[in-house]
Amino acid sequence: MKRTRDPNAGQPQAVGDLVSRFLDRSGLAPKVEAASIVTEWTDKVGPQISAVTEALRVSEGTLFVAVATSAWLMELNLMKGELMRRINAGKGDGRIRQLVFVMGNGEGNRA
Repeated sequence: MKRTRDPNAGQPQAVGDLVSRFLDRSGLAPKVEAASIVTEWTDKVGPQISAVTEALRVSEGTLFVAVATSAWLMELNLMKGELMRRINAGKGDGRIRQLVFVMGNGEGNRA
């Protein structure tokens, strides 16, 4: 099997481009895209919901979110469809497939 020489080999390249190509080749790009919701949570759900929640982690396409009270936990479960639309808006392969709310101090977990 003959390997062709990369025309950019030895040339300066932007780190972002290198990382992007590595993530694509390694198959990690969708996981990184899905995990980005943890930092985007407040922007996606708004200040009222983010005041009583904290996006904790993404595992195998499932986003785990701590909720401050049981009343909010029930309310958010009723809103799950709308929240899924919001958090997946603009996403490609790294879409969240499931949203799981867990009891926790949504406010205090940030401190």
